[in-house]
Amino acid sequence: MNVLVVGRGGREHSMVLELAKSEQVKNLYVAPGNGGMKEQATCVAIDEMDTDSLIHFAKEKAIDLTIVGPEAPLNEGIADRFQEANLKVFAPTKKAALLEGSKSFAKAFMKKYDIPTAAYETFNDAEQAKAYIEKQGAPIVIKADGLAAGKGVIVAETKAEALNAVDDMLVSKAFSEAGSTIVVEEFLSGREFSLMAFVHENHVYPMVPARDHKRAFDHDEGPNTGGMGSFAPVPDITEEHIAFSVGNILQKAADGLMAEGCPFTGILYGGLMMTDAGPKVIEFNTRFGDPETQVVLPLLKNDLVQVFLDVLDGKDPELVWEDAACLGVVLASAGYPGPYEKGAAIPSFSVLDDSYVVHAGTKDEGGTLVSDGGRVLLVGAKAATLKEAQEKAYKVIDTAGDNKDYFYRKDIGVNSI
Repeated sequence: MNVLVVGRGGREHSMVLELAKSEQVKNLYVAPGNGGMKEQATCVAIDEMDTDSLIHFAKEKAIDLTIVGPEAPLNEGIADRFQEANLKVFAPTKKAALLEGSKSFAKAFMKKYDIPTAAYETFNDAEQAKAYIEKQGAPIVIKADGLAAGKGVIVAETKAEALNAVDDMLVSKAFSEAGSTIVVEEFLSGREFSLMAFVHENHVYPMVPARDHKRAFDHDEGPNTGGMGSFAPVPDITEEHIAFSVGNILQKAADGLMAEGCPFTGILYGGLMMTDAGPKVIEFNTRFGDPETQVVLPLLKNDLVQVFLDVLDGKDPELVWEDAACLGVVLASAGYPGPYEKGAAIPSFSVLDDSYVVHAGTKDEGGTLVSDGGRVLLVGAKAATLKEAQEKAYKVIDTAGDNKDYFYRKDIGVNSI
């Protein structure tokens, strides 16, 4: 088969690493890809938002299956366009992707289909939002309605912080149009976890749960990021928790989207909080999570190509998972998630057995790999236990020595071991 992956980040490199193992794959392409993917796939200089060129390429190269990684092209309707061109694509339609593309749509959807989530109100007027916050008090959560690369969520510990967030989004337009409507919601206390599933219409096939670390610095301090590290599975999430989450959250979402006339095909991601009242939805994503994918897919024993094909054909892919743990640590550019420099040399790691490096923000500059983003790469490791996986991942990171151009959290997984 000829397979095309759309995207350029760590999530896409994780998919490429798994797809490259499949004996069913003849040619593997990634558009646009990054500097670290060249060993496993052919990188094609087409932007992930250039749907016309992607369709032309898919036809020219007789692509048998396209998998779309990032949220932005999904919300622009890339799946609809591929389907109209009679090209097989594993991705949700524009209408189904709205579950991630609009926080207000998602909250109303969850309310309609009785999916457990935080109480909320939606606003596009700053003064009304502030009046609501004054009444509710803090802590409280303020979210930009649209896509903001994982950074449009403010967990405000104080009312002053919440009111500033409203001004940033609705008045100063910190997130442009993504923040022209905001959702203000109840603060949920508990421990977060992510549960992803392969979905086709009303068929839901869950993966192992993962937990990522959103804050930039150790001890969950600093600003929110796209994710500074992750691990899977999650020791404090039981089989009962997973069964509840699949039945009352992911399955209800799949059924609800069918009832709305926009059946879902792709990866449905539940960002969940384990509260005293059970799991509740913080957010839905309509694609693989990043960095969770980087620690979940290495535990999958199945041929990933066959999984995609089976799901698209309405067959149970009969997922089989390793009885092991996987942990990954993100190496980020100094200054991230604020301003940062690009073009720093990529550190060299001595990789151990069952450890690996996934590239996210890297590019090839004249044969040398340099940084090209905030989250540059992830160093991951598999082992029999979470503690062993953690030790192995940090041991690999240590082989590169200190580097002022980068930073990483030194406590990924600590609170779960």
